[in-house]
Amino acid sequence: MKLAPAQLLLGDLYPQRRLWQELPWLDRLATTLHLRWSRRKHASTTQQDQFLAEVAAAEQRLQALTKEEGQKFLAELRRKLRQHGFVDATVAMAFAFLRQQAGELLAMRHFPTQMRGGYLLLHGYVVEMDTGEGKTLTATLTAATAALAGLAVHVVTVNDYLAERDSQRMAPLYKACGLSTGVILESMSPEEKQQQYAADIVYCTNKTLVFDYLRDRLQMGDHLQPLSMAIKQLTQPSGRALLLRGLQFAIVDEADSIFIDEARTPLILASERSNPLLESFYRQAISVARQLQAESDFILAGRDPQLTQHGQSRLLEISSTWGGLWNGALRAEEVVRLALSALYGFTRDVHYIVRNMDGVAKVMIVDEHTGRVMPDRSWERGLQQLIEIKEDVPLTPEKEVLARISYQLFFRRYLYLSGMTGTCREVKEELADVYGLGVIRLQPYRPSRRTLLPTRLFATAEARWQAVVEAVRQRAAHGQALLVGTRSIAASEHLSALLQAADLPHRLLNAKQDKLEADLIAEAGRPGQVTIATNMAGRGTDIRPEEKVLQAGGLHVILTEGHDNARVDRQLIGRSARQGDPGTAESLLSLEDELLRERMPTVGAKFAILLKAYPQSRLLQRVAATLYRLAQWHTERGQRRIRRRLLQADFQMRQALSFSGKME
Repeated sequence: MKLAPAQLLLGDLYPQRRLWQELPWLDRLATTLHLRWSRRKHASTTQQDQFLAEVAAAEQRLQALTKEEGQKFLAELRRKLRQHGFVDATVAMAFAFLRQQAGELLAMRHFPTQMRGGYLLLHGYVVEMDTGEGKTLTATLTAATAALAGLAVHVVTVNDYLAERDSQRMAPLYKACGLSTGVILESMSPEEKQQQYAADIVYCTNKTLVFDYLRDRLQMGDHLQPLSMAIKQLTQPSGRALLLRGLQFAIVDEADSIFIDEARTPLILASERSNPLLESFYRQAISVARQLQAESDFILAGRDPQLTQHGQSRLLEISSTWGGLWNGALRAEEVVRLALSALYGFTRDVHYIVRNMDGVAKVMIVDEHTGRVMPDRSWERGLQQLIEIKEDVPLTPEKEVLARISYQLFFRRYLYLSGMTGTCREVKEELADVYGLGVIRLQPYRPSRRTLLPTRLFATAEARWQAVVEAVRQRAAHGQALLVGTRSIAASEHLSALLQAADLPHRLLNAKQDKLEADLIAEAGRPGQVTIATNMAGRGTDIRPEEKVLQAGGLHVILTEGHDNARVDRQLIGRSARQGDPGTAESLLSLEDELLRERMPTVGAKFAILLKAYPQSRLLQRVAATLYRLAQWHTERGQRRIRRRLLQADFQMRQALSFSGKME
């Protein structure tokens, strides 16, 4: 017998799934088969149409109720959800009530597509909805229904700006259901977070949520099981109160970004430890690395340099008299390889920025997928300190690891998990294998009116930038608003300089202007407005073109460089032609882009000679586009292998730790 949500929480002070080990292959196969069967059931148009008919019938009955009767209806609805769970008839009543309240309080009634999306989210799916289809409003159906059923709901998104915006917009709707709303911001104190996490529905970012969970895990120690936790609370009541109420129900916005793109990075909770010997060691390593010559002493493949035999001899020659930490040959070679990576594999205004914080210069990592600064994240194994020495800023102390976890392992611990995004069909097999989530695509409420122009490839980066400038000039003069996407901060600033030289007014949005984001996005839909943006504008950004812009053809998006995976490119292009509006998009790419340089340096360089001689050749354009996509595919495959290895390492670590009674 399947338990109702409220029954799952009985006697558990910190509800979560406690399956710490990887399931045997037979169990994983059974999960996959169950997902396929369940997907057929809930993806059935007949099933969904029947559910929508039940919602419509319930809404008709609600219209005849007085305010007092409506409150009695809500109390009865809450009782049924807690007693019987997510039965379709009861869920239909909840959706009808929410739809009615949203129309009255927010002036936004849920579309049928959003009702289907909410229904699928409640049953544990990742829902693929086109950009502009209203994922924020869709999530309210699931969040409120789950909260009425007695579950603590986390609506997880990619940054503080979206979490705060969405919580404020939807709070009146939740309040009408008798539900409280919280928002977790990175800058909050533990006391403020504890108060916010106590709400029925909490909006938060994936990063802050995971670190708060790790803090709770440190507080719980080895008392993981419900009985053990209850005994500890009775015998040691003076400990710090936990932040979260467990991992009960999560709705993850931009699910592919969090579940897939972020999954390569382990989340590490650490404390600082000062070691003067290490600082001297790192400074000497940078000194050695600067004396080594590319090709003869080291070969740089991506960000992973390898010392040649001559380079190893040079290292021994330079460091032979230093002693101390340099006595270990393996340690010396490892730190010099890291120093070479810091010098030549990581670029300022691409992988990180240097920002002045309270009068002190600091190196801050830029998330390559979102284009946003991650001020509390640092590189491991001394790489952070080596880059700080490279940039001549004060060194941060080394970190001692207190707890660590990957997003893959963390989100598997939720009792109920679902997600939504505009781009996940390419990774549906991985979502099923790692998280046990099925993927269902929903057709848009209004047919798309986006015009996707042919992709154009250029032999050189400079030729591409000139084409971008000319495209901006023509589209802005025609009255369209433009969003020009770049891969890095440096590229956005280079293009900004070119537009300035061409006397083309524009606005710049990257990690250095993150505090101006809301204002820049609000103005990006004006006639002739040109906005240059990194990936910050690719997810969760709602640019609303003015009427004159729509008459001129809508928002025009220009993609200037392909990213590590095609989904990020599709997200940026999806900013145009939202909700049935007209819009246009095009990709202007170069054979000198990072993807080709890293994956196909020789082939790309040779083919660029041909393309430079015959830039208008349709055949060469098609071949160049194929090469570009092939490089992207190779990168995606490599990242998928990294994610799988990280998850396996997580399982192996926990299996080893389990013998000592520890799990993190």
